[in-house]
Amino acid sequence: MGKSFVMSKYILVTSGVCSSLGKGVASSSIGSLLECSGLKIAMMKCDPYINVDAGNISPYQHGEVFVTEDGAETDLDLGNFSRFTNAKITNDNCISIGKVYDNVIRNERAGRYNGRTVQVIPHITDEIKRSILRVGSQSGADVVIVEIGGTVGDIESIPFLEAARQLIHELGKTNTAAVHLTLVPIITGGELKTKPTQHSVKQLQEAGIQPDILLCRCETTLEENLRKKVALFCNVAPGAVFTSTDVTNSIYELPVLFHEQGIDTAILKKLGYAERKCIIKPWTDFLARLNNPGKKVIIAMVGKKDYLDNCYKSVRESLFHAAITSFGAALEIRKIDAETLESFSDISPYFENVDGIVVPGNYGQRGFLGLLAAVKYAREHAIPYLGIDLGMQLMAIETGRSLLGWEDADSTEFMQTCKHAVISLPEEQAGLSAAGMMKLGASSVIIRKGTKLSAIYKKEAVTERHRSKYTFDRRYSGDMKNNGLITSATAAADGQTEAFEWDKHPWGIGVQFHPEFASRPTKPHPLFTAFIEAALNVHP
Repeated sequence: MGKSFVMSKYILVTSGVCSSLGKGVASSSIGSLLECSGLKIAMMKCDPYINVDAGNISPYQHGEVFVTEDGAETDLDLGNFSRFTNAKITNDNCISIGKVYDNVIRNERAGRYNGRTVQVIPHITDEIKRSILRVGSQSGADVVIVEIGGTVGDIESIPFLEAARQLIHELGKTNTAAVHLTLVPIITGGELKTKPTQHSVKQLQEAGIQPDILLCRCETTLEENLRKKVALFCNVAPGAVFTSTDVTNSIYELPVLFHEQGIDTAILKKLGYAERKCIIKPWTDFLARLNNPGKKVIIAMVGKKDYLDNCYKSVRESLFHAAITSFGAALEIRKIDAETLESFSDISPYFENVDGIVVPGNYGQRGFLGLLAAVKYAREHAIPYLGIDLGMQLMAIETGRSLLGWEDADSTEFMQTCKHAVISLPEEQAGLSAAGMMKLGASSVIIRKGTKLSAIYKKEAVTERHRSKYTFDRRYSGDMKNNGLITSATAAADGQTEAFEWDKHPWGIGVQFHPEFASRPTKPHPLFTAFIEAALNVHP
């Protein structure tokens, strides 16, 4: 790796002791602070799992799949990167060890290693370094923040740590900064214990990496004496030990908390940008609205059994953005299990005092009847409703069953032989064998004039991201329209239905695309803003 590659500076973020310490949010917060200092940044995630991408990983294990504009199915941390910063997120910004090995094996089969024995070092580590440096060269970023997934000590993380060690050596310490996130637990009696952090740093040092900055995850801010102790035993400067505390109301408090401790100042100094000043006002303005809310809005989110918050993270965040930024309203999300709804003929107690109902994207038949019941309840009780992906498709199935009398109205995802397959694969609609190709990434959507969607977007065409296989069969469009379900958007490429609206309903919209991937704290997506506005008007 020659010096000609040194265009960007690199921050390498690792963690230890245990997973789920908030490394993605911490990396995103650091990125945001550097942007507030006037630097152009890029963000990258290195994941140690062998899956080539996150597309086939259960959301119960790994949270939602975040889809980029170019159609990459990535780790949910890239959603944090996108929401906290202005960095462009593409397929290149997320690599797994499976993806790395796949590339190396393809190169080996193509004879690109000239008969050499292919090994972890140098071939796997070189491929990792190429991927990291490519992000810097293609983005032209001043600083690239690289989050290395997993924890120090995991056997699957070793190639990434070795690649990071080599980069620090090759690029030089003035062009790199190693940030290590670790845990400082509180044991019975309230005592803070730094020993796990000491062991974590020792393991990182054994991998050949000396951290420049320590981020200690703790319930409370570390006092000066403990910071000095950690600094002494971990071989870092006392001014390089910071605390990533548990936030009170929102993860968006972290950039301000980090700034108040001086993390941005320490990193800027380490990378040779000491003269820059961080202007944090956009975040303090957002927090002022967050901490002084007005009216409260209650949104019911109906999902799979006992779903985790991270399963629909981007949807939850998008609702939050719209409530806080657009209306200064406090948001309460009521989690509702779709399978539980299937057990009751009267589901009204679950939706008592609810201002709006959301059914996000889902896969599989489990909980289908409960999701369908929620859609029907929203339509019949004139409650603002937002359906995404399957949440939109259910509007057509519910209309078919409830208003058209088609008891077998269904999706071929769930019932292959149903007579009224209102939802199916495009190949099935054309009478072809079903290949089931996933539609991924950004594409153009044509908005029909005179619809609620047209009033929201105020545009004739928009670009939105997709992640779906099944679509509405347009043969049933007339039947749906005659029963109050209007097509309000279509795909520019093939004319497939992209959105439905209930005609005689205060606010009921379903979209095939995923608007949640484009929402930001200070720039909510207009569809979520319009939905929250309708929900706030339910109980004026």
